[in-house]
Amino acid sequence: MSLPNLSRAPLSAHGATEPAQWFAVEYEPATDELVMLDQRRLPGEITYHRYTTPDEVAGAIGAMVVRGAPAIGIAAAYALVLLARRERGDAATFLMANGVAGRHLGATRPTAVNLSWAIARMARRAAEVASLDPDARYEAMRAEAETIHLEDVQACRAMGALGAREVPDGATILTHCNAGALATGGYGTALGVIRAAHEAGKKVRVLADETRPYLQGARLTSWELHMDGIPVEVITDNMAAHFFQRGEIQFVVVGSDRIAANGDVANKIGTYNVALLAEAHSVPFTVAAPWSTVDLATPSGAAIPIEERSRQEVASLGEALLVADGIPCRHPAFDITPARLVKAIYTERGVFRPSEGETPSVLMKRGAGAEGSR
Repeated sequence: MSLPNLSRAPLSAHGATEPAQWFAVEYEPATDELVMLDQRRLPGEITYHRYTTPDEVAGAIGAMVVRGAPAIGIAAAYALVLLARRERGDAATFLMANGVAGRHLGATRPTAVNLSWAIARMARRAAEVASLDPDARYEAMRAEAETIHLEDVQACRAMGALGAREVPDGATILTHCNAGALATGGYGTALGVIRAAHEAGKKVRVLADETRPYLQGARLTSWELHMDGIPVEVITDNMAAHFFQRGEIQFVVVGSDRIAANGDVANKIGTYNVALLAEAHSVPFTVAAPWSTVDLATPSGAAIPIEERSRQEVASLGEALLVADGIPCRHPAFDITPARLVKAIYTERGVFRPSEGETPSVLMKRGAGAEGSR
């Protein structure tokens, strides 16, 4: 059975239920393939690739065919479904193969905690069903991955509604990187807030940072919002201070790849710059992320591993050489925004306010329960 349309990132600003014409990640049971949109080729080309093994999926995650913390967690969950379909051995053999595949997948993008969270959740399910016959085992693993996928879309819609309440009508919103339907199971985290505000009738417009060096804002965020009919303009990263100074920005919302127990936020490199500018100009800096992004086992941002990506992604842009051969380049893919700079973090469990001293644990104290905590 194919996933319901909800998983296909409905982009209509009016909440239409028909499936979108594109999606980031989807599993096709009929062919036992994981289908992913190649985000490296957007916006010029819409190309889908099909994967049949966990190793292929791990390669695609590492190469950023798919990116965005929730989306790569979903992709990894489905990769373990591909393994379950093919592994016909006994319980011990199945669990060993699942563990090896999980470790390989988890090593591809170490900063994004949704990846390790999804793998751990699938590992728990694997342990529960390992003794079943191979077909039943596969069906159970597939159901778990589909649940992860659907829960992510529902979480995006819930946090979007919470964040939209705080977006001023008529606001110009700055966002950094891409935290939209392309980065999630559908609808988006930061862009979910923007979509929900737009759907509520608020007259919002967006400034999308280019987000160098990989240009996710220029290539992906602007494309998503333009398809939705939401006014958007692209600015280079070093223009943000100018627009803050002119009073053109009233609200900032970004996504996150990991949120520490003290409320520090890891997000795409350059996010910390934006948070400092927002503080200097008394503009709310906010974050939207699913609860699976919260890592209660990591005390602060200082303990979050920062992925270092290749020189090539800085030194070239497509076929164009930007930096002469032999000159080193640095590419930390993420930075840490201290909790004191974050006015609000929107999750499907509710809102907490790090700048006021609240930490993620406040949502558990409010009765949200312990599900999803580590």
